[in-house]
Amino acid sequence: MIHNFNPGPAALPPEVIARVQAELPDYRGTGMSILEMSHRSKEYEAINAAAEAQLKALLGLGDEYRVLFMQGGASMQFALIPLNFLPAGGVAEYIVTGSWGEKAYEEAQRVGSVHLRASTAADGYRGLPNVEDCTPDANAAYLHITTNETIQGVQWPAELPLFGDVPLIADMSSDFLSRPFPATRFALMYAGAQKNLGPAGVTVVVIRQDLIERSRKDLPVIMRYATFAKNNSLYNTPPVFAVYMVHLVLEWIKDQGGLAAMAERNARKAALVYAAIDASEGFYSGHAVPSARSLMNVTFRLLSPDLEKQFLAEAKEAGMVGLAGHRSVGGIRASLYNAVSPESAAALAHFMQDFAKRYG
Repeated sequence: MIHNFNPGPAALPPEVIARVQAELPDYRGTGMSILEMSHRSKEYEAINAAAEAQLKALLGLGDEYRVLFMQGGASMQFALIPLNFLPAGGVAEYIVTGSWGEKAYEEAQRVGSVHLRASTAADGYRGLPNVEDCTPDANAAYLHITTNETIQGVQWPAELPLFGDVPLIADMSSDFLSRPFPATRFALMYAGAQKNLGPAGVTVVVIRQDLIERSRKDLPVIMRYATFAKNNSLYNTPPVFAVYMVHLVLEWIKDQGGLAAMAERNARKAALVYAAIDASEGFYSGHAVPSARSLMNVTFRLLSPDLEKQFLAEAKEAGMVGLAGHRSVGGIRASLYNAVSPESAAALAHFMQDFAKRYG
């Protein structure tokens, strides 16, 4: 058995893979695969509409929000957000708690005036900033946060602090739909699908209607959120297969019990791995401070780089893949996204305990 801890593209629910396999040659009697079907067909338009409705239902959102299916990953959103919402003479504010927030901030600086409201870079992105340092200027165009940092393994709490009244925008690529959260607090949320939502190739954007209406109108048409909203994400050819799989994953999440069930499942998995770290008497050292630990990406180091290489080699032999830390920081990272089973988390925790006994 393979235990898939890849950080993205990541594990998908086996039930979804089985359904895709069954439907792939002939989608519901059409005689065609979803891979060769027109995005203007009534069959695909039904998939597209169902995915939007499913996602809004899971989040408890109404008609004041739209769901857009876009391409370019979160990295494209880093540029599109300031291009659409940062007016001439305006200022956007960013809170940076890790590498991806840093990239978003740097990209926005190429577009306009940006203020770093708070950052935890000085402590190596191990925790979260003081809440009193996070309230943006009331005149800011928007405030941007990253809810979960995959590289450092740092996550904001689900309930989130209050960030003032400016439009709140969040990169949720690695913890979207992993737990309930106050979705109506956000003016825009975006997530690359390849962690919790489906395969690589589509980026899901949930955006409030009033934000669409206030966005710039002098951009190239393909770069405007309003274009995607007006055309139900069908302005140009969408990533049809990826959206189809997002639709199936959303059905799977609902069938599992929704976001509350995902939260319980994910907390149980993370607790197993963090317990192995905490009980190791320093053999494993977690990167994030306990109060900011991610339930999605458990990051830790061993006593030496050589020991980390041995850990990865033996883990691979035991059927555990995707555990190497990001190339920019090294170490170990176990990504525990929605589709990763509790059995896989338990297997990793057992392996960690055994490894520490043998080499500690």
